[in-house]
Amino acid sequence: MANVSDLYEAGVKAGRLKPDAAQRGVLPALDRVARELAAAPPAAGPRKSGWLSKLVGNGNSPAPAPAVRGLYLWGGVGRGKSMLMDLIMEAAPVARKRRVHFHEFMQEIQAALEAVRKTGQQDAVRPVARQVAEQARLLCFDEMQITDIADAMIVGRLFQILFEEGVTIVTTSNRVPEDLYKNGLNRQLFLPFIALIRERMEVTELTSATDHRQNRDEGGQVWFIPADAGARSAMDALWQRLADCERPAPLVLEVKGRKVELPAHCDRVGRASFWDLCAKPLGPADYLALADAVDTLFIDGIPRLSMSNYNEAKRFVTLIDALYEARVRLIASAADEPERLYAEGEGAFEFERTASRLREMRGADWGKPG
Repeated sequence: MANVSDLYEAGVKAGRLKPDAAQRGVLPALDRVARELAAAPPAAGPRKSGWLSKLVGNGNSPAPAPAVRGLYLWGGVGRGKSMLMDLIMEAAPVARKRRVHFHEFMQEIQAALEAVRKTGQQDAVRPVARQVAEQARLLCFDEMQITDIADAMIVGRLFQILFEEGVTIVTTSNRVPEDLYKNGLNRQLFLPFIALIRERMEVTELTSATDHRQNRDEGGQVWFIPADAGARSAMDALWQRLADCERPAPLVLEVKGRKVELPAHCDRVGRASFWDLCAKPLGPADYLALADAVDTLFIDGIPRLSMSNYNEAKRFVTLIDALYEARVRLIASAADEPERLYAEGEGAFEFERTASRLREMRGADWGKPG
């Protein structure tokens, strides 16, 4: 089998990757996971499948193979964590493996828990975790961050059961485990999850000083500052060129009984103001649906972000996560460059990742595959 180091060096040789000493420094940890997965006993096979009808009563299934110790890879934005995740997904010699953004995964989990509770089950977490284990022996999470109390209160038990079911977890994060859910409500109930991460996963820091996203070639101008009349005129001109229909119409998406509206939409190109998208009580599921519905999104008037518009800023971070994962082309007018939009105050640390992603999304090669 090819290990992660081999794949990395092949990428460097082919010119797809730029050599980075810090990235090379964490390759042994990734190789260890792939090697131990290859040497592990074969999985017992999926438990009896089916979604709701099979969530209960799997007690007679064969015991799962022990989980290989996973990996928690953390470090600054743009350091190559997601690229390394690509490599371990390619190298891992298991048939049942899945890579998913952590936000999206927890949305799926919360929806599954709600469905199980409707059947009268008192313990909803265990059957949901078992269903996840049926689908993946290796779970790779991009960007673990926990800000929602509903996620914080169930994630420890969820992971414990996944480990018991033989699931190996590899995740990236911008934070050391001890900073997850920092200052969150009832955080003392969350602390056992941090201990579980330390026990069941190798915690490794990617310490590169280079933000590789900053080095991408930019395409045509897609970020207009300041958000004044000149920016509006330039955005209008791009809209006329890209929105290929005479009369754009609003797009209304139904998401879990809610309506998510884009004021203007034409041929998978959408347009809205910052306030249209971030001043309403929308969440990850809404933004994922939006990202799935468009290939290009215009956002007018992104303001400076601070404690004065903290809720809107949090939603903007979640929106950009969804657009980034779906590789939606973003064209925007804003008060300043991404790195200076959220200069200080609570939330500024988390926004560093968002700023880096916004910078990467300006690359000439950014966008959904054709």
